Amino acid sequence: MAQLRYLNPEDLDPADRDVLVRPVNLYRAMANAPGIARAFLGLANEIRHRSRLDPRLREIAILRIAWLTRSAYEWSHHVKIGRDFGVTDSDVALAMDPATATGAEGAVLRAATGIAEGDGTLPEATLAGLRGHLAEDALTELLLIAALYVGLARFIRAAAIEVEPDYEPELHAFPLPAG
Repeated sequence: MAQLRYLNPEDLDPADRDVLVRPVNLYRAMANAPGIARAFLGLANEIRHRSRLDPRLREIAILRIAWLTRSAYEWSHHVKIGRDFGVTDSDVALAMDPATATGAEGAVLRAATGIAEGDGTLPEATLAGLRGHLAEDALTELLLIAALYVGLARFIRAAAIEVEPDYEPELHAFPLPAG
């Protein structure tokens, strides 16, 4: 059960209803703090539509973080969202088990793993691998996006945000391990 109230547009001051542009549970919970929700939505929009990082690589990184943090909400949403950015079933499988990942995908998955696990420090070899595939702006965005999604996964867990029925099929197609 969610630990924050899910708000609807009628629960908000008319000036704050824009934070429910997508009435998903995450935004409905964030709407309890409309100023921060609006700022988060601006950042999310920037990431999704204006980032220099290849969107498929971005989604693979987010999926790896969702997998490692066991965030059913992030996982289900980004399996579905990732399809719009070219993510395939094979890409989802790599996010689950990146042992065979090579090239840009392998470098991005190693970085996402490093940021999500331990203290977030990345070995120089991981950074060098990224630099072989990404320009400095895209590399910077990857590190920021990965750190943001680790934090978002923790917020989702703390607030016990529930997966909406429209996203549950993704959990059945690609279930997260228990734990």
